[in-house]
Amino acid sequence: MPQFSYRARNAQGGLVEGVLDCPDRSVAIRQIEQLNYIPVRIDAVGTEPPAAKGGKNGAAVAAAAPAPAAPTQKLKIPHGQLLIFTEQLGHLLQAGMTLDEGLSVLEKRLKQPRVQQMTHALHQALVDGRSFSQALRDFPRIFPAIYVNLVAAGEASGALPDILARLVEHLMQSKNLRDRVQQALIYPAFLALAGAGLITVFITFMVPQLVGFMSQNGGTLPLPTRILLGANNLITSYWWVAIVLAIVGVIGFRAFVRTDEGRIAWDRFRLVIPGYGRVLRHRYYAQFSRTLGTLMENGIPLLKAIDLVSEIADNRYLEIKLAEVRRAVIDGATLSTALSAQKLFPDLFTDMMAVGEQTGHFARTMQTIADVYERELDRTVNTISALVPPVIIVLIAIVVGFVVYSILSAVFEMTHSLQFRPH
Repeated sequence: MPQFSYRARNAQGGLVEGVLDCPDRSVAIRQIEQLNYIPVRIDAVGTEPPAAKGGKNGAAVAAAAPAPAAPTQKLKIPHGQLLIFTEQLGHLLQAGMTLDEGLSVLEKRLKQPRVQQMTHALHQALVDGRSFSQALRDFPRIFPAIYVNLVAAGEASGALPDILARLVEHLMQSKNLRDRVQQALIYPAFLALAGAGLITVFITFMVPQLVGFMSQNGGTLPLPTRILLGANNLITSYWWVAIVLAIVGVIGFRAFVRTDEGRIAWDRFRLVIPGYGRVLRHRYYAQFSRTLGTLMENGIPLLKAIDLVSEIADNRYLEIKLAEVRRAVIDGATLSTALSAQKLFPDLFTDMMAVGEQTGHFARTMQTIADVYERELDRTVNTISALVPPVIIVLIAIVVGFVVYSILSAVFEMTHSLQFRPH
């Protein structure tokens, strides 16, 4: 029977090598995956693996290869290219390719230069003996923390293709969210631009002429017109103050969120911002339950799964709360009880989780919870998208109406004074 040598990653991220007796290569891949390993390279015994070419010991050559260059830290690709990369890599892995082979294929298939550079660096990192999630950390501007941590969870559970499919859904959801918001804001943005142009014309040309005319005729400007002129003088004379305050505010905010206390306070505040906070919460509920269900389905222990889902939060406040949840679970509490005590999730979420714990179908229940909150997220986004245009229109109407009223009141005052002035 043919023999196949393999290199794979175990649940702890370590590199495992061995030899299998299998009728063909696809059977070898299935046997490796049954061990909860991520196959990196599989070669028939007696053939020279590509990594070993040019040297007697391929492993030694790979170990001696240089680490990725520093410029990869600044590399960035469009969101759509990241979606294509993730989707095609997931398809290749599901088709039976190893991670090494999949990256090699994508390096040749994807023609965008920066994507090729990224794929080549990831492939080289695997040859050097690093895990896929470790290699992704070399590209912080491309792969967000949730992406890297979900891949690490996939490597730990042996379900990397499933995790990549989930990431594709997440990236598509993020793209659809941005597209819906952008489409909802096109009409209000056009109105805002037109309103700003109209206000500029009024303040720049009409108001100064009215002021000059009324000054010559001894007229007194009405209060709304004086307020408008005061705002105009403030903007034209002290615009630099606004720029300085904006720069100081940005620098101060960044310094604040760099501290641990500041980051916790800001992340907690984000969760309660009207509208935006609701979107963040529902998205995290769906991500938490979907990821936890996937991890449990693939045999990850509960405590390890809690560690992994806490890392995908990208929110220091939630991470601290989940650390307290983990301690409560260690002390003997059920996960639903521990979450309920921290007031992190709504009662419906913890009640459904408790039912899953009692029935023994925890992983399936978590997937159901994810479906529920993904639908809630869609409804929330649609509601906010529908409310944003009329709110902006009303605000623009108020500003434009005040400007028009200020000018018309000045015109009426001037007309009234001319009518009663003695000839």
